[in-house]
Amino acid sequence: MKEVERIADQLKRAHEGGAWHGPAIDELLKGVTAGQAAARPFEGAHSIRELVAHVEAWERAILRRLGGDPAQIYQTEEDWSSADVSGEEAWDAARRKLTETYVALREAVLQLDDAQLDEPILPNMSTRYVSLHGAVQHTLYHAGQIALVRKALGLKSLTVDSDTAGTI
Repeated sequence: MKEVERIADQLKRAHEGGAWHGPAIDELLKGVTAGQAAARPFEGAHSIRELVAHVEAWERAILRRLGGDPAQIYQTEEDWSSADVSGEEAWDAARRKLTETYVALREAVLQLDDAQLDEPILPNMSTRYVSLHGAVQHTLYHAGQIALVRKALGLKSLTVDSDTAGTI
C-alpha cells in the first residue's frame, strides 16, 4: 500500500468508522438534532455545530492548500464560525458540507504521489505529510470533544463495532 493510500484510509477512519480510538465523527453525529447540535451543556465548550463547522473549515483549508491557496484561516471567522445555523435543514446542510469536504480532501490525497509528501504543502509551510496527518489528528481531537458534549447532553453512549475498529 502506498503512503497516500494509508493517509486516505486514516481520513476515512476518522470520518466513517473503524478508527482505533473509538467512534468516528460520522458515528458521533448520528441522531444528533439541530437543537442538540446548537446546545452548550457546559460553560466554555463549543457546541457540536461549531465543532463540525470548525473541522470542515480546516479540512477545506488543507484541501485549498493542496490546490495552491494558502488558506490562512487561523483566528478568522472561517476558523470558528459564529454564524447562526438553526433548524434541521441547516444542520443537515452543515453535516453534508463536512462530508463533501472530507471526501474531496480524501480524493485529493489519493491523487498525490508518495514522493510529494516530503515537499512543503506551500512555501514556508509544513510538508504535505505533516499537513495531512495534522488534518486527521485535528479531526479526531474534535471528535473527542463531540463525544464529551454528547455525554453532557445525556445522549446515548456509542460503542465501536469490534469488526471494524483497530485492535487496542
